[in-house]
Amino acid sequence: MSSTPSAPRRPVIPSRGPGARIKSPELLLAESGADLEGHGLRRSMGLFQLVCFGVGAIVGTGIFVGLSDSVAEAGPAVVISFVLAAITCIFTAFSFAELGGAIPVSGSSYSFAYATLGERVAFLVGWCLLLEYGVSVSAVAVGWSQYVNELLGSLTGWTLPAAVSSGPGDGGVINLPAIVVVMMAATLLVRGVRESATATAAMAVLKIGILVAFCAIAFSAFQDGNLSPFASHGMAGVTAGASVAFFSYIGFDAITTAGEEVKNPRRNIPIAIMICIGLVTLLYCAVALGAIGALGADAVSDQPAALSLVVDQVTDSSVGGGIIAFGAVVAIASVVLAVMYGQTRILMSMSRDGLIPRVFERVSPKTHTPVANTWIVAVVFAVPAAFSSLDVVVNLTTIGTLAIMAVVNIAVIALRRRNPELRRSFRVPLYPLSPILGVGFCLYLMYGTGWTTWVQFAVFLAVGALVYAGYGRSRSRLVSSAEPRDPAAPGPTAG
Repeated sequence: MSSTPSAPRRPVIPSRGPGARIKSPELLLAESGADLEGHGLRRSMGLFQLVCFGVGAIVGTGIFVGLSDSVAEAGPAVVISFVLAAITCIFTAFSFAELGGAIPVSGSSYSFAYATLGERVAFLVGWCLLLEYGVSVSAVAVGWSQYVNELLGSLTGWTLPAAVSSGPGDGGVINLPAIVVVMMAATLLVRGVRESATATAAMAVLKIGILVAFCAIAFSAFQDGNLSPFASHGMAGVTAGASVAFFSYIGFDAITTAGEEVKNPRRNIPIAIMICIGLVTLLYCAVALGAIGALGADAVSDQPAALSLVVDQVTDSSVGGGIIAFGAVVAIASVVLAVMYGQTRILMSMSRDGLIPRVFERVSPKTHTPVANTWIVAVVFAVPAAFSSLDVVVNLTTIGTLAIMAVVNIAVIALRRRNPELRRSFRVPLYPLSPILGVGFCLYLMYGTGWTTWVQFAVFLAVGALVYAGYGRSRSRLVSSAEPRDPAAPGPTAG
């Protein structure tokens, strides 16, 4: 059938209250083509690839590098810290699963906020996602550099000089390996989603195997006495440990950013989220228990390559530690790949709405990927990766992510009230108790990050609000599309 020459009519979405600018789920779905082909993107990811993508986004620096920081806060009770962080994620995962099945678009929590709480909140959520997806790429790349040196030392006895493998805060000049892993990920991402998904799946399977092997080795030297005293730093230590351990779970929400490139997204997105959270929680608790049971909390804390140290001590050989280091190099590289993917799709959705420059929404007709978007992200976040320390951004990334998760839980309640008839392939159990508990756990862990992090976060949000007021608010396409149009005027051309 041939199309009529007139431009398609776009629904006018009225604001709900002063300045709300709420975009309906129907408009989000129509703009993205979520039930067809998504905005020039190709649907090539099945359920297995999506689960592997989720595992690829989650399992990395948090457990391979950050475990020692969690142990330093909580002692042997770090296992409870991981469970507490997991409970927070589970409640929020329910909300992500419902929203991801109802609004399967690339924008993830940004789009969910736009459909429920309005444009201003959505922009600030997108701003916070720069921390979760973008800044965490830099942190993860720094962790990758540490394990590259561990692997080189195990294989050759030689390591990279600190001047080219660490930032100024860690006694070096520039972190070249961190730059390399970011650029490698960008190269793979611009080639196509199918290639990226295949690589992520292979790396996810490998790192799960490495962690299972670590548990087998660590539990062979398990000693009950290493768990005593269990909660050596009290409940305050458990809470602080949970706030640090939460960094290990960051990334599961990246599954929803693939909404326009997943086959049968309404079914596969909720299932993949639930599988990832359950699998990762079991792995983390087993790894933490095995590491402390083998060497004790004091030996594990403040060790950047703690898992390699445990295996070296237990086996009395550097070979096992080298294998763990190899697994960490692969694992952390897959996190960089998956998280950069999520960041580019968030920026693409914000650009589609006119809140950031249009260059971020352009999709290559050859590779079906946002090429310019990907390279801009790679260049921008390679800079802090080259010059920053891992510890500098972990707490700020954590509080930003927890704030996003609190918003997503609230969004579920708002969408149930505003659009009760909306098609949902998954529904949050124990509604509304579950999302309310999700908000409560998020606030509890945010409290554990400390007041200095709160101050930094407040400043970060204030800057985001100024950017929205100065740029995004006046360029929003939601407002321009809602303005009365001359019926005889020509429709918009493809950009």
